[in-house]
Amino acid sequence: MIDRHRLSTRLWHWLSALAVIVLLMSGLMISNAHPRLYWGEYGANFDAPWLELPNFPGWITIPSTYDLAGARRWHLFFAWVFGLSLFLYLLWSLVNGHLRRDVVPGARELAPSHLWQDIKDHARLRFPTGEAAARYNILQKLSYGGVLLVLLPLLLLTGLAMSPAMGAAWPWLNELFAGRQSARSIHFICASLIGLFIIVHVVMVVLAGPINEMRSMITGRYRLPDGPVEPQEPAHAD
Repeated sequence: MIDRHRLSTRLWHWLSALAVIVLLMSGLMISNAHPRLYWGEYGANFDAPWLELPNFPGWITIPSTYDLAGARRWHLFFAWVFGLSLFLYLLWSLVNGHLRRDVVPGARELAPSHLWQDIKDHARLRFPTGEAAARYNILQKLSYGGVLLVLLPLLLLTGLAMSPAMGAAWPWLNELFAGRQSARSIHFICASLIGLFIIVHVVMVVLAGPINEMRSMITGRYRLPDGPVEPQEPAHAD
């Protein structure tokens, strides 16, 4: 048994999980109000969208019945919860070295042969054993790093760019994304990718051993799978 996840990581994980679920579900209700996406500054009922979304059923939206104002209140509140917690978590991860030590990949890990081997191992459901299981593999580093450092900040910035108040206070936000409707489209793409990441993440947790994985994210304690012991000292995979 090892200490795998710090308390700060566990708290942020569950808080962000709650916030993201509410944000996705309330976002689908907001989408139902105008289920068309555009590029550029303008977008209205008679403009040609690049994507027309379906009407999402009530069991997957917040609120469950059509209520645009209510959905916006849910969305705005949890957006602030998520944004502030993400900022504090990233700041603390810089201070304690988590990003540098556990998320940023090394040059050897980025070698094509190493990447391909990791892809084949995942496809065959061959999970790391021994002390290797205490560290993130290269696919985990790339996916977690992409979500933490690219998708989530982009999601927050595009959310701010869609706000008329923020757009008036910070005009560069609209310019950054070439218009509010472009920001809305990018926001939807990022949210969809995060939803896909959550599905893959949950599937991998189940396949890797849900009891062990859940215990490590609740108590911090993780039982290393049986396997050869490597000479390297296991890093904190928080």
